[in-house]
Amino acid sequence: MGVRFYQRSILPTYSLWGREILRFSRQRSRLLGSVGQPALFWILLGAGLGEIFKLPVSWQEVSYLEYLFPGILVLIILFTAIFSTISLIEDRKSGFLQSILVAPVSRSSIALGKMFGGTTLAMLEAVLLLLAIPFLGLQMTWGSLITLLGVLILVAFALTGLGYAIAWLLDSTQGFHSVMNLFLIPMWLLSGAFFPAEGLPSWLSWVMVINPLSYGMELVRAAMYPSAQASLLAWGITVLFAALTLGMAVFLTHQPETGEWRMA
Repeated sequence: MGVRFYQRSILPTYSLWGREILRFSRQRSRLLGSVGQPALFWILLGAGLGEIFKLPVSWQEVSYLEYLFPGILVLIILFTAIFSTISLIEDRKSGFLQSILVAPVSRSSIALGKMFGGTTLAMLEAVLLLLAIPFLGLQMTWGSLITLLGVLILVAFALTGLGYAIAWLLDSTQGFHSVMNLFLIPMWLLSGAFFPAEGLPSWLSWVMVINPLSYGMELVRAAMYPSAQASLLAWGITVLFAALTLGMAVFLTHQPETGEWRMA
């Protein structure tokens, strides 16, 4: 039983995880797109809006460049999730996906392998930006840094699962990019990454309240400031978000490749 479980579940998961890492190592332009673009976005917006964008009173002691930093961390994770899960559409077109779907392996291992791979790549790229923390003057302890890494892993896993579910339902990379522009980027913008909820119109504040990524953003900000304390609600919703996206990914992977579960 143990050998069979290893062959059907653990080995395929590990193999697909390794394939994602190997593919990334051969496509180094992805590193520039996933890290370079958000980092440039952070520097230009932080410098350009720093003097004219007035944060609420609760953030008066924080520069806009510093305020934007946690949001850029999450944006890097989001971009990496997009790039890693869009390969699912390419795998379908090349026939690789169909070959592993008919193989005697657990379908759950397919979702887990892709999600672990995307999460690993997201963390590798996010760590590069974390090297900028000393230049912001943040006094982080080793405990808060470990907490931050744990939170980023949780958020990365959730976003990779969401990207996986979206990619599974689509047949074209163009459609995936349309969903990204219509859904994923606004999800990031309305998470508190770009501006806080204070002072916004009530309807926009409610959008941020129901956005699950808002709570992941709260955890990231709290981890960066040792004196801050994240709410139990933020932890609960972020864990639930990760569990739901994992459930969606596994559920869809167990469905037929054609039929009502797929969108043309």
